[in-house]
Amino acid sequence: MSMIPPISSNSVFVVSGGGRGITAKCISTLAQQYPATFLLLGRTPLTEEPAWANGLPDEAALKQHCFAHLQAQGVKPTPRKVSQEVSKVLAGREINQTLQALMQAGGQGEYLSADVTDVEAVRTALATVTQRTGPITGIIHGAGNLADKLIEQKTLEDFDLVFNAKIKGLENLLTCIPLAQLQHLILFSSAAGFYGNAGQTDYALANEILNKFAHLVKHLHPTCHVIAFDWGPWDGGMVTPALRQHFASQNISVIPLEAGAQVFASEVARYAAVQVVVGSPMGPIAPKKLEPTLRSYRIRRKLVAEDNPFLEDHVIGENKVLPAVFAITWMINACEQLYPGYTFASYEHFKVLKGIIFDATLASEYILDLKELRKTEEGIDFEAIVWSLTPQGKPRYHYSQQVNLLRTIPEAPIYRGFDLSETHVIPGSQLYRDGTLFHGPRFQGVERVLNLSQERLTMQYMPPTTITASDYGQFPCQTLNPLLADIEFQSILILVKHIHQSGSLPLSARKAQYFKRLAPDERCFVSVEAKVNTPMKLLADVFMHTDKGRVYAHVTDAEVAVSQNLNNIFAKSIQR
Repeated sequence: MSMIPPISSNSVFVVSGGGRGITAKCISTLAQQYPATFLLLGRTPLTEEPAWANGLPDEAALKQHCFAHLQAQGVKPTPRKVSQEVSKVLAGREINQTLQALMQAGGQGEYLSADVTDVEAVRTALATVTQRTGPITGIIHGAGNLADKLIEQKTLEDFDLVFNAKIKGLENLLTCIPLAQLQHLILFSSAAGFYGNAGQTDYALANEILNKFAHLVKHLHPTCHVIAFDWGPWDGGMVTPALRQHFASQNISVIPLEAGAQVFASEVARYAAVQVVVGSPMGPIAPKKLEPTLRSYRIRRKLVAEDNPFLEDHVIGENKVLPAVFAITWMINACEQLYPGYTFASYEHFKVLKGIIFDATLASEYILDLKELRKTEEGIDFEAIVWSLTPQGKPRYHYSQQVNLLRTIPEAPIYRGFDLSETHVIPGSQLYRDGTLFHGPRFQGVERVLNLSQERLTMQYMPPTTITASDYGQFPCQTLNPLLADIEFQSILILVKHIHQSGSLPLSARKAQYFKRLAPDERCFVSVEAKVNTPMKLLADVFMHTDKGRVYAHVTDAEVAVSQNLNNIFAKSIQR
């Protein structure tokens, strides 16, 4: 699969709404990393500043001189007229400041006066400039309007104002710039589309369309770099003092201008998630009222190695392989998204049927089928299976399990069989070097083994400190952290190596219960008790717990396949 072309000095972006405000700050920051060409599209005509405004630094002075100028011209200086004239001056200054910032960053900027909702104006503006810049390779769609009102007070004009800037604007850009030509499509969406927000039905609708469109484009054009930013409220832009006070009353933090722009540039550079939510949650999500009918769902997705940074650290032999725990997370995340307000509590009967390898066997798409088995106000059970089609059109099944969501997670039990004695201490770094474990840095959470025998193991876990949200790629970390869950299986691999001097890989687990989430920097202990132990397989129970025995997670009958052939394969992995 071809790689996504990187942003370079040859990249040409059209930026709607890019001359002023939040979008302008974001692209100015991006240009510091990528000195590309940015064509700023905006409604404000950029004209020479009038003589009466020259040298006046602030709005108050501008209004005073504008008032005098209008009087001298025989024009009645109404407050509205004065405000309009001063706004033109301030807007022009801001656009010029943006162009100056792009130039100082090493990039190039040009302002095009055109309303993004007018397709002919957009077409004309782009035609005049692309003869000089060359083909447009990217779109950053930041244009937007607000018309916040309760839904019963909204008019059709309100809806059109909000909807057209977001959706008609994007449609017009893609009418003038073929989608197949784009290497980068970056959309400014809103957390209102992700969470919903009172008084913003039209704004939420328009932004959620952008979110869904981003996923569709990525599905149809996997080599296009696509991101939809679901921004929370910014400290500036369209957030008025009244809105800022309202957000404060709801414990919703506004995004500082400088910090938000840095997040933008950082996420664009990562080439990771298609949809990124930035800012505080906008209020609790109420559980969906349950319908009695048991439903089934089918969800399709393409898997792209370049979009999943964690795969760089999960190479078995020569190939990147999807970790079993990421398949588990895939199925769990989909279930949770169907029923906001319900939380993943356990999975049962997990099986690796045919792992997904990122080589010539990678399917063009993978299908997740979910079937509701039970549904009450207390909890929901799903049957989940991931499959694909072979080149001959036959089903190929990869992973299956049952997923249980609960409204309320039960209290964590106490594991009383733990043993923290340090009788067989092994540094975790040694295990990742000597071929016991093949995992790269993102998965290296084993701090040290405390004790080890033929029947059991105890080790200490410490999360890697360099993990970011983008490392999870297409498998965002929700309730279950897959990197944390992987440690449960790594602990069994360590025990197998000690007993049989062989490598092993996960096959199945009868049940796994999760009670309490670990903090990102929280140490804990992992205890393994072997139940079935043969040269071909090992079956064990795994407990993740505190030093007092309080259980975070309990995996029952986790099974791994044992093979001495894996020793050489693991050795190749760590030599890469």
